[in-house]
Amino acid sequence: MAATAAHAPAEQRPVLVYDGDCGFCTKSVQVLERLIGPDVEVVAWQFADLDELGVTAERAQHEVLLVTPIGDVYGGAEAFAKLLAFERGPWTLPGAVLQLPGVDKTAAAVYRLIAENRYKLPGGTPACALPADRRPGAHHS
Repeated sequence: MAATAAHAPAEQRPVLVYDGDCGFCTKSVQVLERLIGPDVEVVAWQFADLDELGVTAERAQHEVLLVTPIGDVYGGAEAFAKLLAFERGPWTLPGAVLQLPGVDKTAAAVYRLIAENRYKLPGGTPACALPADRRPGAHHS
């Protein structure tokens, strides 16, 4: 996502980290960018400087992450809620609702259900079902 005059400089924007090997995840990020146009840097974890972001590959393989400019890291449903709350306009309210006690637990459960079955969803690929270290193109040590 390119910075424009309406966007904050990259170093002042949150970073959304997702699984670029997963077709469902990639399609979800594309839809998010099209519908919301979030003022974040969007990067697949496979191409991110995870050390600089303060996250591990293990965590990045497990869930979508939102890293704030001050280094706070949110994962899964909480990352999505924080992303929405960070945005201006109509997305702030759904973001706030997703963080309410009780709603946050339900959102986390729904996120986990989707994440664990993403290979069965539209855009998902068989590679999504494999552990990240066994996916095509994974770096083996």
